[in-house]
Amino acid sequence: MKYTQLGRTGLKVSRLVLGTMNFGPQTDEPTSHAILDAALDAGLNYVDTANVYGWGENKGRTEEIIGSWFAQGGDRREKTVLATKVYGSMSRAGETWPNQDRLSALNIRRAVDASLKRLQTDYIDVYQFHHIDRRTPFEEIWQAIDVLIQQGKILYVGSSNFPGYKIAQANEAAARRGMVGLVSEQCLYNLAERRAEMEVIPAAEEYGLGVIPWSPLHGGLLGGVLKKEAQGGRRAEGRSADALAITSVRAQVQAYEDLLDKHGLEPGEAALAWLLTRPGVTGPIVGPRTPEQLESALRAVELELSEEVLTGLDEIFPGPGASPEAFAW
Repeated sequence: MKYTQLGRTGLKVSRLVLGTMNFGPQTDEPTSHAILDAALDAGLNYVDTANVYGWGENKGRTEEIIGSWFAQGGDRREKTVLATKVYGSMSRAGETWPNQDRLSALNIRRAVDASLKRLQTDYIDVYQFHHIDRRTPFEEIWQAIDVLIQQGKILYVGSSNFPGYKIAQANEAAARRGMVGLVSEQCLYNLAERRAEMEVIPAAEEYGLGVIPWSPLHGGLLGGVLKKEAQGGRRAEGRSADALAITSVRAQVQAYEDLLDKHGLEPGEAALAWLLTRPGVTGPIVGPRTPEQLESALRAVELELSEEVLTGLDEIFPGPGASPEAFAW
């Protein structure tokens, strides 16, 4: 495994981040624990989750699965850089109640304590805002975070799904309080979705945030979906199915798979390896449902893409261009 610093911090993290959103809804607890063990054995030390994972009536279930894994001992917690998130409502259906979502000081305080209990730990390494809160000023948010840092419940703070200007606002507000501010940003970023290059990634680089791309295969679109369909395998679903319904996108994906087939590369591994070449990227989030899927993702860390392949990928999936030149003179 290769490692890098998380943004401008001294925290050393693996170039791949283990996403756990499937733990519970699609992957049972024993298999989830096997994936976590395999990741740790491979040197993957960064584990990402969220308080709402488990979804529906099972919100919090994913954190519980990670917590029961930590409880097995063996330095599992000590070797793990643990990241979780706050923002989404933790109310159950029909039980909606005020102050159980977003980023008020009250919800942040309650959400941290609830996550710590489910995770069976006394601290969270990277506590992330899952979305922007248009109703709560950053002065209130940072005051709440400052208390939690002083209490030793969290060490670093990150954002997720923030636009560039909110990254700037958040860190300027933190600076006024003499705080470190945001150290990472999780954003939708992959070959097929490069809008983050316009404002989000430049803002992250300017403020020293590590970029953690989520959905690196764009919901399976970049994982060899057309070849799998042709061979009678799993068909595209969700985001990738919607994209393939567009003729021009389908042609792009076909050209992508043809290019990688020409060079003897697996599409999913190449898509991850491409992200690892991008400026500002700490590491993409991989969300394996099985140990075999984890093994494939791990191979991407050692994969070196040639200039010919990188140029071909840019031609098939061109980025938006430098900001502001892409939309100005």
